[in-house]
Amino acid sequence: MELRQFFTEDAIKLELESTTKDDVLKELISLLGLDEKSEGMLYKMLKRRENLGSTGIGRGIAIPHCRSLVVSKLRVAFGRKASGVDFKAIDDKPVNFFFLIVAPPLEVSNQYLPVLGKIAQFSKEPDVPKRLLGLTEPAQFLKLLEEKGV
Repeated sequence: MELRQFFTEDAIKLELESTTKDDVLKELISLLGLDEKSEGMLYKMLKRRENLGSTGIGRGIAIPHCRSLVVSKLRVAFGRKASGVDFKAIDDKPVNFFFLIVAPPLEVSNQYLPVLGKIAQFSKEPDVPKRLLGLTEPAQFLKLLEEKGV
């Protein structure tokens, strides 16, 4: 299993417009192409998860994630905000890179935790934050995932 297989170019946004944590979550959700009701439900679930503790893992990276009935299979999205957003990350630094993961409550293939782990592993690579900042198009993001082999 490789991360690359879960991402599509239309679920990658390199210029997030949002300036607050809540708006970033909504903007990431919008990349999944769900209906308005599903988006609202998903936002509530992600908000509940964030209230347990920020998914900002440091180094400018956050991995908001949850399980929800609004999706029938694992869905992911990536967003970048070069100027950063206060996401209450564990290192108290602004977050620039957002990896959204949403999975149904029950998955036959059980990919939710492995995908979460692979994104965390990818994020720990020393050159990843700098390279993510330098991306100019979604295809480069996909190429970086392939290159890192995660």
